[in-house]
Amino acid sequence: MRIGIVAPPWLPVPPPGYGGIESAVDTLAVALQAAGNEVVLAASDDSTCPVERLPGFPPADPTAVGSTLEELRHVALAYPQLTGVDVIHDHTLAGPLYRNRPPRVPVAATVHGPFVPAMLDVYRAMSRDVSLVAISHSQAATAAGVRVSRVIHHAIQYVDVPVGAGRGGYACFLGRMDPSKGVLEAIRIARIAGIPLRIAAKMRDHSEHDYFTEVIRPLLGPSVEFIGELGTAEKYDLLGGALALVNPLQWAEPFGMVMIESLAAGTPVVATPRGSAPEIVDDGRTGYLRDGEAALVQALQRAGELDRGLCRMAVEERFGPERMASEHLELYRRMLGGNSQPQASVV
Repeated sequence: MRIGIVAPPWLPVPPPGYGGIESAVDTLAVALQAAGNEVVLAASDDSTCPVERLPGFPPADPTAVGSTLEELRHVALAYPQLTGVDVIHDHTLAGPLYRNRPPRVPVAATVHGPFVPAMLDVYRAMSRDVSLVAISHSQAATAAGVRVSRVIHHAIQYVDVPVGAGRGGYACFLGRMDPSKGVLEAIRIARIAGIPLRIAAKMRDHSEHDYFTEVIRPLLGPSVEFIGELGTAEKYDLLGGALALVNPLQWAEPFGMVMIESLAAGTPVVATPRGSAPEIVDDGRTGYLRDGEAALVQALQRAGELDRGLCRMAVEERFGPERMASEHLELYRRMLGGNSQPQASVV
């Protein structure tokens, strides 16, 4: 099968640092190719994903994230070059609504964000002739009236991730410098638990800088350290040395890539049971899912008792690239056969 994949335009695939969507696209593209398929990728010019890449795209510009014009331009450059593929898998918002898609080539689209009310009309229109993929059952459950063809969890190239011993004497927070990610709560939990906290976070947008300056920086000190945004190797070094990832989400995150990254490094996850967290963390086995500060403090203090080997095993069994590729290929075959109806009724 020849599969065209359209990535968003704003970050390279794979990303050098923070970039959950681009990491997922990279893992999928490589896994589909490893399964014997031809993969062609529409991505920024500075992407290094080891599959065939379409020419003519500018380099990534992280400062333009969310720009409608940049996304439309990207889609307009991508689709005319995808006439020879069997199926297209789009990870942009604009692409599935592009009027000049190649005729008779079925299109799938992964919904990477939440099904917020303002977006439901867009996704309902999109799902009339596009197979929508949700990334967690929690996310799909909010797709009121939207036809979701399949729920497929993200995956990680775990063979590239070293399993750490967790003997660094600290817990870590990894994510984005935003209140919804729970960084403030992570600081409070770690302080009460008496465990040093290392914070690695993306901080590029003005709102992220403002939140750090006004809320987080005054709380830094000997036991709470901010180490910035990390590259891949540094990220896994941080995770591998941590006794736990503290992930007290304050919103229903559609899928928590950082949680499977942590588990791949052998590091348990202490999180709130919101969004996709219960689909990723096995409570009492690969981490703890708790509501409330006191319960999360107690969970963090007990995280070192968990078997790090079981954390890694969970990723190998449930979040590997082969599984992700296999489930997508099953969907593509159904699409090519003219059947992209949901496996269950409309959520």
